[in-house]
This record gives sequence, structure tokens and C-alpha cells, in this order.
Amino acid sequence: MTKDAILGAIRRGLKRGPLPADQQAMLGGRLASHPRHLIPARSRLPRPDQVALFVRNVEKEFGTVERVPDLDGVPAALAEYLAAQNLPSRFVLAPNPEFEGIPWADRPLLAFERRRAQPTDQVSVQHGWAGIAETGTLMLPSGPGRPTTLNLLVETEVVVLRASTIVGAYEEAWDRLRAESRDARSGGFMPRNIMFVTGPSRSADIEQTLELGAHGPRRLHVILVDDDPAALPPGDATPPPPAAVPGGPAAPGD
Repeated sequence: MTKDAILGAIRRGLKRGPLPADQQAMLGGRLASHPRHLIPARSRLPRPDQVALFVRNVEKEFGTVERVPDLDGVPAALAEYLAAQNLPSRFVLAPNPEFEGIPWADRPLLAFERRRAQPTDQVSVQHGWAGIAETGTLMLPSGPGRPTTLNLLVETEVVVLRASTIVGAYEEAWDRLRAESRDARSGGFMPRNIMFVTGPSRSADIEQTLELGAHGPRRLHVILVDDDPAALPPGDATPPPPAAVPGGPAAPGD
């Protein structure tokens, strides 16, 4: 049944015809403008503090975070994490183009397959699309390079996330999704599925006893790639080389 047929059936049930032009214009404007709700002040921070807030909130929700300077540092960070957790070095990897340039051969003991997850997989490495600082949440839209099964079927999920994709509030993440994701057939922006992941899966439904891994992974580890110089902690940023002063001594390296 088409959308028009469904809406037509609803109108007939309500005994109501199409909306008047002024109401259609009002609703159209609201859908186009995406009005803001109340945004918590805790995420309105300078970039280093915003990323630090994201890290603290991930850890508060039983996740772990390791920061690496670039994508080349991912294999070593992953290998060390798996060894520390006594986990196998075999994992399922998101078939994302961004992962193709990572020097996996630097850690030859790592073994992986690029595909969707299966119930027998223990570890997945997922591509992080965005992080939301106000709650330490990962936003993971589904797509060919980001299978949803990687977020659900494994015991341990590792997410590689760029610091440049961390935003303060949920509204900013939705803005980016609308701007970057367009479906040529429907004209819409929504992927088939969007998952918001805040820490590992957990539940306290039975006797108020917290159980990790109740509905998905029992471990969540974020490898945070520091690709945004403005987001580095104070003292970690590399200062630009001093400029040569006309008539003065040459700058080092000239």
C-alpha cells in the first residue's frame, strides 16, 4: 500500500478532507525548519572540553576509550585492547572505505573479515559516524559500510571514531545527517536504521541487578582518532613553526 493510500484511509476514517492551504503551509514550514528543543548547556563547551566530555560520559556508562593520533595507530590500539581483555585476535570488520587505508599488516596477528556480523562472531570493529558529547552516545546510521549487525550480535564492539565527528548536542548530529545523507529515489535523508549506542548493552529488570550484555555487546570500546587539532587537550596540540621576520634571523628549518 502506498503512502497516499494509507493517508487517504486515515482521512476517510477521520471524515476529514485535505488540510486547508494555510495549515499545509504551517506544517511544511515546521518540517523544513527543524525547530530546536531545549539544548543542555553542559555541551556548549570549547572543542577540547567537548571531546573530553564525550570521553567522560562514555566511561561513565561502562565504556572505554583510547585516543590515537591517526588511523595508523588503530591496529596497535586494537591489538593491545584485545590482548588485555583476553579476547581472540580475529574479528569482523565493517566494510567501510575509510578502513581500507589502515595498515593492518603492521599487526600480523590480527585477522578479520569485512562483512556483516554473524551470531558466532565475538568481536566487531565498527565505523563510528558521529559522537554526541552531552551523553557520550555514538550515532550509527546503517549503510553498506556500517552494518547494523555489528552493533548487536557480538560480545565486544569496538568503534573507530574521528574526533572531528563529535558534536555537542543531538540536534547537531541530525543537522549533519540531513546535510550529508540524501536518497536519490525518495529525496529523503533517513537511512533504514539509526542506532544510538550509549555504553554496552545492560539491564537491571531482574531484581534491580545490573547485567551487562543483556541485549547486545557486553563491552564497548572506542578508539578515538585525534584528527581535529582544535579538539586536542591543552599542551598536546603541535604549534605552527615560527614565521621568519623580514630582516631578522631565519626561522628554524629555513
